[in-house]
Amino acid sequence: MYLGIDVGGTHTDAVAVENGAVRASCKIVTRHEDLLASINGALEEILAQVDAGAVRQLNLSTTLSTNALVQGRIDDVGVLVSCGPGVDPASFAPGRHFYIIDGAIDHRGVESRALDKAAAARAVDDCRKQGVNVFAAVTKFSIRNPSQEIALKEAAQDADFVTMGHTLAGRLGFPRRVATAYFNCAVWRLYNGFVNAVSESIRAMGLNCPVGMLKADGGTLPLDVSRSFPVQSIFSGPAASVMGIIALCDIRQDSVIFDIGGTTTDIAVFAEGAPLIERDGISIGGHPTLVRALRVRSIAVGGDSALSVAGGLVRVGPQREGPSMAAGGGRPTLTDALNAAGRSAYGDVAASEKGIADMARDYGVDARKFAETAIRSAVDHIHQETRAFLAEINERPVYTIHEMLEDRRIVPNRVYLMGGPSHSMSGDVREAFKTPVIVPENASVANAVGAALTRTTHDVHLFADTQRGFLLIPSLELSEEVGKNFDLKAAEAEAKRRLGERLREIDASTGFDDVEITESSSFNMVSGYGTVGRNIRVKAQVKPGVLERINQS
Repeated sequence: MYLGIDVGGTHTDAVAVENGAVRASCKIVTRHEDLLASINGALEEILAQVDAGAVRQLNLSTTLSTNALVQGRIDDVGVLVSCGPGVDPASFAPGRHFYIIDGAIDHRGVESRALDKAAAARAVDDCRKQGVNVFAAVTKFSIRNPSQEIALKEAAQDADFVTMGHTLAGRLGFPRRVATAYFNCAVWRLYNGFVNAVSESIRAMGLNCPVGMLKADGGTLPLDVSRSFPVQSIFSGPAASVMGIIALCDIRQDSVIFDIGGTTTDIAVFAEGAPLIERDGISIGGHPTLVRALRVRSIAVGGDSALSVAGGLVRVGPQREGPSMAAGGGRPTLTDALNAAGRSAYGDVAASEKGIADMARDYGVDARKFAETAIRSAVDHIHQETRAFLAEINERPVYTIHEMLEDRRIVPNRVYLMGGPSHSMSGDVREAFKTPVIVPENASVANAVGAALTRTTHDVHLFADTQRGFLLIPSLELSEEVGKNFDLKAAEAEAKRRLGERLREIDASTGFDDVEITESSSFNMVSGYGTVGRNIRVKAQVKPGVLERINQS
């Protein structure tokens, strides 16, 4: 049995899934001031319906890191960088405590200028005088030689936490690596305090199973592993949406997915049945990062979006001023409009009807007509944002979780709806998009289904230079000697072997059969009139997917 908990902006959803069926589910109000209480409450409701001893895996999706960044509830970070000539790192510096340390590694991974360790020590001391004790250590081309990052970490040896850039991803991209390391440190303390509390709570409830945290790319990390990489949990909520629809539906064509929640609507696009991905990484706070994520757009239209009238037009959102009147709030929302229009019966329907009637009276219109107009306004906004999103996607090559689709326009011919209001709004969506609309069974808790069934993902980038006789896998902090005869085939086998070992090490539910080579290249290095060695690069990964699908009745 698999458990999934998704902590959303308005509700926390939980499910128990076994043998392709949802055995138990619940939806409770999210307490933003105490997310742990929300998780505990959902977990208690589920465990009252199923046997805790039968649970094989528990996966979580949380807004914690995302909200912390949006609200500025993050730690100050000491950022220590070395890069050499050719770039001014100050032009993309995140945070206030940014230090450029003299030193350089060239594109081959050769140290071209020694690191100024005394300057690094002074920078660390300066940070500590200002109360900063988490550090990002990043050097250019560290994925080909991490020695200077290791030295920077040693300079901050008594720090609470240090992120070395080469451990985050095996791809090039110095500015992205700096930003990723910074954000990883910025949310580290808050995230780890949350994980500590969750771990204690889970044990107290008698669960003795592996626990995972959803990542932005639609995979999971074991909870203990995620402690060192909290930045990966950013945007895990939208990832749960996408994986949930994969588990619930057999999507084979170009499609659009809407997860209409209480606070936002998440829009995702599928090409030939596969979700799109931000291959290079998402931007956080205006800084491009190396955090791979499923490509999703979130807009401020949800069940709790407040209604207003401007220029004679009824608008839904972007403000959220508390819950719907049906749930005890003081201002009509989209949920209240759905209740007043007879589309739903959530909470206190009479309160919704009164709130909508009072608002409609102020503008001299019929209450039912006002409610229907509000619903159409919400759908029109979703339609406009989706058209803009698709236009943006079709401007350049499309990347799915499986491949790059070049010169390929996405033209959706299906819409899939999930989230609480999905059934109530399906007709309006069908009319706006002029295409079939599918609302799967368990659509209201699809995020939690996605969390429950998402499998562990991981990847390794392997670099080898046979002239210099070394092999590197940065994310595993692995460096070995190789011979002159080491070739591309051997590199691919080694990358798959090392990734398989890593999966077993972290007790992942994903098997070795799910590992595949997604990037592979070998370039001859020539000196004089002959080849002196090969520069080899290989990426092995487990692509995002679900452990099983839900049987639809």
